[in-house]
Order: sequence, then C-alpha cells, then structure tokens
Amino acid sequence: MKFIVGFSRIFVGALFIFSGFVKLNDPIGFSYKLEEYFGEGVLNLEFLTPYALVLAIFIVIYELLLGVTLLIGYAPKFTKWSLLLMILFFTFLTFYSAYFNKVTDCGCFGDAIPLTPWQSFGKDIILLILILILFFNERYLQPIFAKASLKWVVFAATIACLYFAYHVLMHLPAIDFRAYKIGTNIPEAMSYPDDAQEAVYEYEWIFEVDGKEESYITNGSYPEVAGEFLRVDTKMVNEGYEPPIHDFSLIKDGEDEIESLMLEEKLIMVVAYNLSKTEREGWTEIKSALQEATDQNFKIIGLTASGENDINKIKTDFDLDFDFYFADETAIKTIIRANPGLVILNRGTIVNKLHWNDADEF
Repeated sequence: MKFIVGFSRIFVGALFIFSGFVKLNDPIGFSYKLEEYFGEGVLNLEFLTPYALVLAIFIVIYELLLGVTLLIGYAPKFTKWSLLLMILFFTFLTFYSAYFNKVTDCGCFGDAIPLTPWQSFGKDIILLILILILFFNERYLQPIFAKASLKWVVFAATIACLYFAYHVLMHLPAIDFRAYKIGTNIPEAMSYPDDAQEAVYEYEWIFEVDGKEESYITNGSYPEVAGEFLRVDTKMVNEGYEPPIHDFSLIKDGEDEIESLMLEEKLIMVVAYNLSKTEREGWTEIKSALQEATDQNFKIIGLTASGENDINKIKTDFDLDFDFYFADETAIKTIIRANPGLVILNRGTIVNKLHWNDADEF
C-alpha cells in the first residue's frame, strides 16, 4: 500500500502541476473555455461570464498549488479534501459535457493536449481512484522537507504563479500551443494532403414495410426497398482529416480575399476579435508601430468579428486609415490572446505576434 500511495502521490501531483501550468500559460484561453461552460444550454450560469478570467486564474493557480502541496506533504488534510472535491466536480462536469454533447473540448490541458469530453471523463475517473487511495491513506503522506520550510515552498510557488499569470496577461503566452504559432504557414496549415481521409457517414434509412417500420443501413446509397420511405438518420462514423487551421478567412465586401493577402511579402494584421470590448489604450500604443510599418512599406489590415458601426467608430476615434476584414470570432481569439494585437506575416507565414504592450518591439 505504501508503494501504491507513493505512486498515486507522484502521478496525481505531477499531473495537477502540469495541467495547472499549461492553463496558467494561457489563462485567457481557459477563460474562453469557462465562458463556454457558463453559457446558455450548458450550465446556464451566464452571470459568471464577466468573472471568467478571474475565476480561470484562481482555478489554475489553486490546481497547480494542490499538486505542489501533495508532492511536498504540506497540510495533508486540506490537500486531500481539496483534491477530492475538485476531482468530483470536474468528473461530474466532464460526464455532463460528454453525455449531453455540450462542449467538444474540455480544456483540461489547454491547447497542449486536446481531449474529447469522454477522454477527459475517463482521465478524471482514473484520477478519482488515485485520489481516493490518497484520501484513505493520509498516514503515508509524509512531508519531504522539514515542516518549518514547507510553508515557504508554498509561498514561493504562489508568488511565482502570480508573477507568471501577470506576465502572460500583459504580453502573450510563454509557450504557444495553438495552430497560429510563430513559424506557421497559414495556407499550408489550411490545405488537405492528397491522401487525406474523408469523413465517413453511416445512414440509417427507415421504411414502412407491410405496416412495420424497418431500418436499412448504408454508407450513403439509397436502398432499394419495397416500402414507403419515412426518414433517414445520419451518423458520423469517422471524422476524417481536419487541417490544423480550418476556420480562417479574410472577408471584405462579401469576398474572401485570403489567397491574395497570403501572397503579400510584408503584411501586418491588427487583430481585435471584438471592437466593443477592445482595450482602447492598446490602440494608442500600436499607433507608432503602424507608422513604422507604413514607413517600411507593409500592407496594413485590420481583422475583427465586429460590425461596420464598431469599425467606423474605432477608425474615427484613432484616425486609422486601413481596411478591416471580417473573420469568425472564435478563430480570431485563437490567433492571438490580445485585443488588439499585431500579427506580422511574410507570404502567409507568421513571423511574429505582439501584444499591444509590446508594440514597440515591431
């Protein structure tokens, strides 16, 4: 039992630290996931949406520190109860999400390791078993340092977490796990290889034959049945290949101009997913960078999901003379964790991304 508890302690502690770190690396991304859970049709807790970022930071730091306290043996009673309550909550959440097909990606490991809700539920069941082993064997959770020093380890870890959270919020994630990371060629990331597997569907055809309903399953062809057709139900058997970037567009006046813009040798995109929620001081900060880009013969465009009224207002307020293009809000949020931010491209390849706080680095 001592060996089993020791293994569980190391495994659970390391997993909580890793899971907490990858989400703390991108707290804005985790806050988007919380907003999805809070939304109508999922948990219906929309009143929590304005506090999603604060809750995201608290949850991931708490998760990471629980991994630390478990490994070093600090406050074992508090740690075991916190671990149990947290895993029970997340096991319920992932089961609810998977069973009712509410959220397609749980966000447990951020963008580093995408998991489906059922995969995440299975992971949580394993963690629940290991945490129960720890819960009922507290006597084996002995501190690995002198007790007087344990609180200072926790204190140092807390300060480090708070500093790291502040740094990535004021700049950009230290590690970019998303499809739009620096070095990515967008057209290539949107393309399908010649041997790409197509999606496979299963069709269940329902006919009335001699007064009874009978079903016939095919891969798409209409079955030759001597009966009256009633309905057909479609089920995806295999999703097939999906390119890393599949929802990016640059739409202006109803036309997607992505092909021509991705050929530009010097292109800078001012990205702001929602202009009504944008950080207005950011536009003041990036004005000098945009002037420098103009001097260097860069083509400057804006990218947003906002409507014409918001676009005209921001252009008037900050004297902007470049065109804005439209894209899906979720895609824009994925491109850069800043509102606004700068993305610099060379023939479709992302060569740099800058938070508005770092615009002077252009």
